[in-house]
Amino acid sequence: MSRIHPSSSSSENKISNDPVKVSSSPKLTTLTVWKRSSMSFQGTDGFTVYDGHGRLAFRVDNYSRNNGWSCATNEAATPLVLMDGSGRPLLTLKPQIFSFQSQWNGCVYREDHKGSSNKDRTIFLMRRPSSTFFGRTRNQESQCEAEVFFNHHTEPEYRIEGSFWNRNSRIRSIARGEVVAKIIRKRTGGGSSSSTMVLSEEVFSLVVSPGFDPQLIMAFVVILDRICYKPSLFTPLMCS
Repeated sequence: MSRIHPSSSSSENKISNDPVKVSSSPKLTTLTVWKRSSMSFQGTDGFTVYDGHGRLAFRVDNYSRNNGWSCATNEAATPLVLMDGSGRPLLTLKPQIFSFQSQWNGCVYREDHKGSSNKDRTIFLMRRPSSTFFGRTRNQESQCEAEVFFNHHTEPEYRIEGSFWNRNSRIRSIARGEVVAKIIRKRTGGGSSSSTMVLSEEVFSLVVSPGFDPQLIMAFVVILDRICYKPSLFTPLMCS
């Protein structure tokens, strides 16, 4: 199998096992997302994310789709934790039970003053738009797949368009009217298009525009994995 993380012939870009802290940057950020937990336990279903030098940037480890139930998604109702490369929790992603729009809440992980019990402060919510409740056709790749709301606003601040499971999505800032991140197929190999190979849907690229937080965008990706429709011959009413 080809290497999934970014590669380079330069010595300073050799693959390292050291975790790297990724934050908002004035430069374009390109991450390689692998739809597999960095842990090897059987039944785990997570993400391993590398930065441009092949260093571990984000992780979502050891959760299963078969240990719970959530209305409208038929997915596990267990919260997911987005961590940095060293395993430090960054954001807790919680499904909203009995939500017919598959709503998830993004929360900041924190502890109380005694350092014993955990509390979460919700910073955003993400859900499918009501127009997708009865499914979508295979040619509706320009249709909105999800919307993101901050600070209890009634209007979304971000809209995810395209087809997530075809790895052809755009995360758009509604206020700015610009694309702030793209989810695209991962290519590996030589520099020319004729010598490159497109990897499977399990490995894809996440490109974040300058000035935006890759941590927040990666949280969107994790939720998209839970609420978006998988391509199939017959469009289901619910996410599979």
